Amino acid sequence: MISFSPTEDQKMMQDSVAQFARATLRPRLREFEAARAIPEDVRKVAHEMGLGLVAVPEALGGAGLGLATAVLLEEELAWGDPAAAFGFGGPGALGFAAQELGTAAQCSQLLAPFAAADGYARFGAVAWGEPRALPERAGLLTVATERDGGWSLTGEKAYVTNADRADVFVVFAQVDPARGWGGLGAFLVKKDNPGLTLKPRATTLGLDVASFGAMTLSDVKVSREDRLQGPAASGSFDAALIRFFAKNALIMAARSVGLSRAAFEVTRDYCDTRVAFGKPIGHFQAVAFTLADRAMDVEAARALVWRAAWLWDSGAPDAEALRSTGYAVSFAHEAAMRCGDDGVQLHGGAGFMRDYPVEKLMRDAKQLQLCGMTAEQADQLAAAVELGRPLDPGAILPSAETQSAFV
Repeated sequence: MISFSPTEDQKMMQDSVAQFARATLRPRLREFEAARAIPEDVRKVAHEMGLGLVAVPEALGGAGLGLATAVLLEEELAWGDPAAAFGFGGPGALGFAAQELGTAAQCSQLLAPFAAADGYARFGAVAWGEPRALPERAGLLTVATERDGGWSLTGEKAYVTNADRADVFVVFAQVDPARGWGGLGAFLVKKDNPGLTLKPRATTLGLDVASFGAMTLSDVKVSREDRLQGPAASGSFDAALIRFFAKNALIMAARSVGLSRAAFEVTRDYCDTRVAFGKPIGHFQAVAFTLADRAMDVEAARALVWRAAWLWDSGAPDAEALRSTGYAVSFAHEAAMRCGDDGVQLHGGAGFMRDYPVEKLMRDAKQLQLCGMTAEQADQLAAAVELGRPLDPGAILPSAETQSAFV
């Protein structure tokens, strides 16, 4: 019998995080939005709860609880505030990049500091996105050139999550221009590396707690040991790269599920108390049917995300896990937008007033659709697996030719 019901231990953790979201995140949602950051007291609590290291193996200082537990908890956090988890300390996407692309020694070096007592003040970042495409070849604008026993990185990066907060970055660059998307490399770059310039933090549509920015690399020198190529020795760098994006995208999908649930619940409650023509508006068929559709969105998105995470944890073949991830990410992001949009619509004029949370949820949903992997890229991933096509990073992963996304 197949079951995706949480275990007793998972339920206990889920309840604990739900209580944290209910007592701390939801009541201070507007405060966090105005400050564009999570205050230190809340980040400390989140760190003590181990929220930034759920899927990191115990040997590297994490909880070692797997992706399924991580998505359960991310949903609860996003129910409280979809932007909050972006503002907690932790490795973020860098954690999955290290585990999929690095050696054991590199993983330990990268991730151990986030488990330290001051881990709440540490952030990791992945620099993938770029501001423009190259007309003459496929691949990334940023180039890595081998020299003096190491590497030199030159180029521009855009849409980098935690660009202004991170101490260390995983920077993707073109190692072999002739191979296009098949000639990429990943490198560790520290914030204080000479030649690295961080641009001012961007102002965004939603997710105000999150920080997104750009960076320029001008002959940034790193050592040979700073290249992440553990799987590359067996010729599997592209496969590891896609796994990294897929697992990170599932975390974003779980946040979309939490957002969908929050938008549905506040809208349902509003429709049950707002009276028109002598009865609550939720008792009118058109409104009731819309609410039912959004409730189905929440349930379906959650089931897809849980199943995909379970497949990764259970060691299913990559193709099966990637296909399910494509389904989950695409559906969850689009469901979140439907829940946010209909939430505003059913609130009427109150929906676009900041007295109600649904306008923020709609803005956050739109931006979450561009985090990690877009619905369109997830569709490409699922379609490639269904049709038995080779998994082309240029078609599946965010690129300037298609649409850059926040990682």
